[in-house]
Amino acid sequence: MSLSHEAVPVTLPEVSITQMTEHDLLEVVELEETSGLSRWGWAAYYAELQGDNKHLMLVARLPERHEERHSPNLAGYIVARIGAEELHINNVAVREGHRRRGLGRSLLDHVLAEARRAGVTRAFLELRAGNSAALALYESCGFKVTSRRVRYYSDPVEDALVMIIDLGRTA
Repeated sequence: MSLSHEAVPVTLPEVSITQMTEHDLLEVVELEETSGLSRWGWAAYYAELQGDNKHLMLVARLPERHEERHSPNLAGYIVARIGAEELHINNVAVREGHRRRGLGRSLLDHVLAEARRAGVTRAFLELRAGNSAALALYESCGFKVTSRRVRYYSDPVEDALVMIIDLGRTA
């Protein structure tokens, strides 16, 4: 399995996508809490960074401006894992002020490209059934709803939609 660990150019001005590091975790957890994602917390992200799939933990970063030194520069992140020739996308989040600008799609495209290079044949994810923005994003990338998990999420209780995309075989 050969995987690329380099930064990926993003078409959005002034945004870079790089591998998540331990130094990003406080902002990642803060963004997780404000995005309505299931709570992983610092320890779970840290443990994931110690594993074999850390190259699939990416952050989208804005440049730090002198006058905004204390404001967050993490605009979004994605966490995924490869296992049994499948890619499981665990979390995708984009900060409120940066949504609907292609950032989530850029993060997703990069992780899917990494999975294809690794020979992964399909990817899947779960999302809250009521998250219409995420549903539209995933459908536009080729994911299809395959099933519903009743009462999968808590706080608040909500069904999950399971979505899958066929990545095909790579040569």
